Amino acid sequence: MFTFSFFPFQLQRIGFYPKIETISTNQQSIILIKVQILNCCGFLCVSEIVDGNAKMTLGMIWTIILRFAIQDISVEETSAKEGLLLWCQRKTAPYKNVNIQNFHISWKDGLGFCALIHRHRPELIDYGKLRKDDPMTNLNTAFDVAEKYLDIPKMLDAEDIVGTARPDEKAIMTYVSSFYHAFSGAQKAETAANRICKVLAVNQENEQLMEDYEKLASDLLEWIRRTIPWLENRLPENTMQAMQQKLEDFRDYRRLHKPPKVQEKCQLEINFNTLQTKLRLSNRPAFMPSEGKMVSDINNAWGSLEGAEKGYEEWLLNEIRRLERLDHLAEKFRQKAAIHEAWTEGKEDLLQKQDYETASLSEIKALLKKHEAFESDLAAHQDRVEQIAAIAQELNELDYYDSPSVNARCQRICDQWDALGGMTVKRTEALQRTEKLLETIDQLYLEFAKRAAPFNNWMEGAMEDLQDTFIVHTIEEIQGLSTAHEQFKATLPEADKERLAILGIHNEIAKIVQTYHVNMAGTNPYTTINPQEINAKWDKVRQLVPQRDQALIEEHARQQNNERLRRQFATQANVIGPWIQTKMEEIGRISIEMHGTLEDQLTHLRQYEKSIVNYKPKIDQLEGDHQLIQEALIFDNKHTNYTMEHIRVGWEQLLTTIARTINEIENQILTRDAKGISQEQLNEFRASFNHFDRDHSGTLGAEEFKACLISLGFDIANDAQGENEFSRIMSTVDPNRMGIVTFQAFIDFMSRETADTDTADQVMASFKVLAGDKNYILADELRRELPPDQAEYCIVRMAPYTGPDGVPGALDYMSFSTALYGESDL
Repeated sequence: MFTFSFFPFQLQRIGFYPKIETISTNQQSIILIKVQILNCCGFLCVSEIVDGNAKMTLGMIWTIILRFAIQDISVEETSAKEGLLLWCQRKTAPYKNVNIQNFHISWKDGLGFCALIHRHRPELIDYGKLRKDDPMTNLNTAFDVAEKYLDIPKMLDAEDIVGTARPDEKAIMTYVSSFYHAFSGAQKAETAANRICKVLAVNQENEQLMEDYEKLASDLLEWIRRTIPWLENRLPENTMQAMQQKLEDFRDYRRLHKPPKVQEKCQLEINFNTLQTKLRLSNRPAFMPSEGKMVSDINNAWGSLEGAEKGYEEWLLNEIRRLERLDHLAEKFRQKAAIHEAWTEGKEDLLQKQDYETASLSEIKALLKKHEAFESDLAAHQDRVEQIAAIAQELNELDYYDSPSVNARCQRICDQWDALGGMTVKRTEALQRTEKLLETIDQLYLEFAKRAAPFNNWMEGAMEDLQDTFIVHTIEEIQGLSTAHEQFKATLPEADKERLAILGIHNEIAKIVQTYHVNMAGTNPYTTINPQEINAKWDKVRQLVPQRDQALIEEHARQQNNERLRRQFATQANVIGPWIQTKMEEIGRISIEMHGTLEDQLTHLRQYEKSIVNYKPKIDQLEGDHQLIQEALIFDNKHTNYTMEHIRVGWEQLLTTIARTINEIENQILTRDAKGISQEQLNEFRASFNHFDRDHSGTLGAEEFKACLISLGFDIANDAQGENEFSRIMSTVDPNRMGIVTFQAFIDFMSRETADTDTADQVMASFKVLAGDKNYILADELRRELPPDQAEYCIVRMAPYTGPDGVPGALDYMSFSTALYGESDL
């Protein structure tokens, strides 16, 4: 060992090496020991120190510093110098006017030192007030703050740095390494805080998704709850207009109100599946919605909605048809009742007259014959009264809203008819008693009356039939009415012969009266019907015939148009229905036989979805044709087996299926990215799954699943231990014990088996770093290390710490960490 009592020189500051004053004897011994160590390694000769080689001496000191102060700096496995430089670049990257590329001129303006301090202790420096053109202030500020608050000695002079074109690299690197070691503890805390922030962000995002699900589910259930009573209300309206308004309201519901709810229901299922996937990927317990808001509850409520909706449209159309029938019957009732009431007007007074008491013989005979004619006329009207009663009965059976007034009017007609019958019998008896006294009767008048009355009744019936309204729904029905009308027109020549014969009788009567000067009153005493009335009614019949022709022609044209609407709807429906079925089958194949990356599959599916959505105008066009059919009151269509309801349900199922398929791929991407599964692994999983999914159902049975696992390298022995292991796996992938495994459950299982994730223990360890290795943490420590919202999130949810080493305000981060992963309750 070399010993010497005095260094014959002072190590002066050269360039930007650290300051070195006169070295004491003890210091000489320490340096000599270091020199001997370095000399043994071939770095430096002792004689150079003794000779006063200041440069070599300072280089030796730098080597010592590099060995003991910087060597443990390693960033991404680079050397100490490169690692320290990379650390400085990362820490100062957010700061303007700072560009650290080396350990000399990059630090001349002092902003690099200030940025390092501000990044870790922002309260020590107001970085916004610093100027790049004032390096002296920047450097002195950094050196003073570092010495005062960070216990870093002031190794450099601002004047030397500013006054030198290229500051000494080793001196600056030595000084900067002091910052690295001063902030190394903060780096660990930052790493721990980043891990906690990541975990808390996942929890906060999941809680927001849960709240969104709950709100959407509540809104959808509330809408269903309000809508079902409306659809279940089968109370009919009294008028056609009110029922047609109900039908229009239902059309608006199907076209405008329900489709957005279908999309909301589909989105709700997608959100639920995405949330469950995220919870599985982050090792969180599955989300359990509030009571009554499970996806199954939504589906049950939706099923109740569709159950209430089913048959509602058919009920509306049946009610409209019933009201149409009722209106027709009511109008027919009013027509027949009015004709009958017009006929009965004055008949009671006529039957109650006692004119026979003072009548002459010829007048008595005339009265008797007139009464006989009345009886014939009364019998002829019996059929009309029965028709009126039958129509009233039918209106009652069909629950006509104005049945009370119809019944009252019918009762009046029947009561009057009974009264007329009774009075007729009494007058007949009186005339018969008088008949013995009366001998003369004009047979011709009687014959005229007898023939005129039925003919007059026939003409009235013909006019009634010709003016009768009709309701038909097919071309065949209108053709039947046209045929009946043609048959009626064929009877007109015979009717005209009967008219001429009756008029001939009247002419004969007039000839006899004129010839024999019979004392007559000038009118037929046996009937009120006269030739003028017969001719007038005959002219009316002839006038109504062409009007009836025109009405039948117009109705025939309307039925032809209805048939055109049926064919038009059927033509489109027979194309759209099979198209929807084909697309459903294609989606089923696509979901099983996918090729390429998940992104390629997702792109392909979205393009496929776009092509399906672009088909929507055809559905809308069919809806328009369907509305025209309903407005025309067309109730059946023999040209197609597809109804608008079939098309609507198929379309909604098609949109839901493609959306669910896309969501499955998105969840697979989410699983792959979160678990670090490669595309090759996913392709391998898909190929194995598809290989054993021989029925292309998208699921595997228990034995198929076991074979699939074995194909992927799982050691499942054919013994009791292997069966227990397989039972454990099945309880994971099939928690509901359905006996089947879906592809998503299979992927989730394989993800857990092949990927690494954050655990409760890792989060707990991170909190322990922030807490300074204590078993508890304080609110101030959380607020200092975490972003404000996440700090408050923890403070609100952490239970008070109850350990013996606790202090007031201590929080239990351990139970909180396990609760994040569902291992305990918050």
